[in-house]
Amino acid sequence: MSVIPMWINGKAVQSKSGRFGDVFDPALGEATKQVGFANQEEINATVAAAKAAFPDWRDLSTARRQAIMFRFRELLEAKKPELAAIITAEHGKVLSDALGEITRGQEVVEFACGLPHLLKGEFSENASTNVDVYSIKQPIGVAGIISPFNFPAMVPMWFFPVAIAAGNTVILKPSEKDPSSAIWMAELWKEAGLPDGVFNVLNGDKEAVDGLLNHPDVASISFVGSTPIAQYIYETSAKNGKRVQALGGAKNHMLVLPDADLDLVADSAVNAGFGSAGERCMAISVIVAVEPVADSLIAKVKERMATIKVGDGRRNCDMGPLVTKQHRDKVASYIEIAEKDGATVVVDGRGVVADGAPGGFWLGPTLIDKVPTSSKVYKEEIFGPVLSVVRVQSYDEGLDLINSGAFGNGTAIFTNDGGAARKFQNQVQVGMIGINVPIPVPVAHFSFGGWKHSLFGDSRAHGEEGFRFFTQTKVITSRWLDPSHGGLNLGFPQN
Repeated sequence: MSVIPMWINGKAVQSKSGRFGDVFDPALGEATKQVGFANQEEINATVAAAKAAFPDWRDLSTARRQAIMFRFRELLEAKKPELAAIITAEHGKVLSDALGEITRGQEVVEFACGLPHLLKGEFSENASTNVDVYSIKQPIGVAGIISPFNFPAMVPMWFFPVAIAAGNTVILKPSEKDPSSAIWMAELWKEAGLPDGVFNVLNGDKEAVDGLLNHPDVASISFVGSTPIAQYIYETSAKNGKRVQALGGAKNHMLVLPDADLDLVADSAVNAGFGSAGERCMAISVIVAVEPVADSLIAKVKERMATIKVGDGRRNCDMGPLVTKQHRDKVASYIEIAEKDGATVVVDGRGVVADGAPGGFWLGPTLIDKVPTSSKVYKEEIFGPVLSVVRVQSYDEGLDLINSGAFGNGTAIFTNDGGAARKFQNQVQVGMIGINVPIPVPVAHFSFGGWKHSLFGDSRAHGEEGFRFFTQTKVITSRWLDPSHGGLNLGFPQN
């Protein structure tokens, strides 16, 4: 099998650690590649390359940085079918979903192309007599990015375009489950004219992660993943004096009021619950149905689920496999838990017949009704194609249910009552809210991030918050003296 390299200082480099991980094609259920895991020497070499490249990149004019950003955007637009094919082969999501992922990441690249405006400071003339005060934004140094398996292109693009545009250098540690996308993007940066060392890829496992968290020359860490790991990333990075943005897990609810359009709700629930096999931190995993709509809604959802074709993402299918056999089995175990906890399994995906290889990591869309809120199925992030239904008697009961959860990533309300929607957006304790929109992922010029155990750290991803995260501000107070300035005055300035 081929071995996926790292990318250090502008070239592909094979790890010499002797440690490897298998990279699977989830639709085949077979390991098709391996990836070498970096050792401490290689971690240090990668950081050293990024640190060495920083001064020249920092001092390059914003106009020249912008030109490289535009070139990267144009190459990405022209070649993204290549990247989509890589994503599908290693993650398993269908090609159309992979293309959609790249397009949403490209939005951040396009936003970052506005760097001359986004990096402007402020100026106050005559703040005091003949004294001007102004601010400038400067990059912070080497930025470490640790990304998850579910969006191997989009999530890194939430961070690295902003970091690079702001004048920083980057080390991307992709998921070891699907690392080829990162190397492809590194090659694209090279083609776009990015200087060597500005964008690096460090493959590995926990050793590589800890190497970035503990290295004194890494100034910031950006992470997306499960909440326990996000908390570990945050605490370790903060202890080492780094800036950190660590986006954690989710348990996203869809509150359905009795006046909602149930056909729209059913379409939205299926799209948001089973897209990318439910491996999305913004997937809807719980429908909170305000009675008396649950029975009618479940019938409509079940009808739509029957039309979903599960299979190889390179074929004409709607939903692909899960990323690994271990993950598939873990997600399937929640169905058994639901049965033991007294819930009703309306549609069981464990017996799905997929249009793909028999060994693929298949699990069909699953719908579970009357899930007890005490069950692990309700409390834990499942991260798979399992959609739960919880029945409540009122808006207030549904709101309290959402607000009592540990997570606060995303939520949605479906209603035709504008007053109820406005009340919900004001009262719900969640960072990203959809009103008749099932997956409320903000566009690139806003910022992405949740509340509570869904976000640890100093800021949210991309948007203006991203540029603030990857820069530090200096405020300069300046006075150019007139030769007849009036002599000494040891008193505190009054005007």
